[in-house]
Amino acid sequence: MPNARNKNMNAVLAAAERKAREALAENEEADPANLTAAPVILKVRWVKGSSGSGAGALREPIGLGGWFREQITAYDRPRAYSYRVVRSIPPFDHEGGTLTFTPSADGTHVDWLTSYTHPAYAGGKLMEAVSLRLLRWSFLAVLARCAKALES
Repeated sequence: MPNARNKNMNAVLAAAERKAREALAENEEADPANLTAAPVILKVRWVKGSSGSGAGALREPIGLGGWFREQITAYDRPRAYSYRVVRSIPPFDHEGGTLTFTPSADGTHVDWLTSYTHPAYAGGKLMEAVSLRLLRWSFLAVLARCAKALES
């Protein structure tokens, strides 16, 4: 049985697999502003002095009621990338996340696995239940933006 801290979301993006994988990997990494397709994310930027996309890069999403500093920990374009939230408001304990892009009969299977908990003083299990819904909603919104971009 998976660790209760693990949250897994997946979907299929109906597009030529290579084009879809590259677009998603590029959109998530090369232009962090594409994360603003997520309904709760207002702005995303690379941290000043950061190396840009690739392992070691730092980005900061700012959203409704939250701020995160994420470090890209691995980058295997166009197959996968991993990241870890190293600081956030509100605080939470993030063990890391990975997005993988796999060819499928219908296009590209996109899988996002992330593992985190919220400490009790920051809402604990209640906040985890809320954040999981927000993450799922955001994940699907980012995929929808990528799909629309690939259609044009």
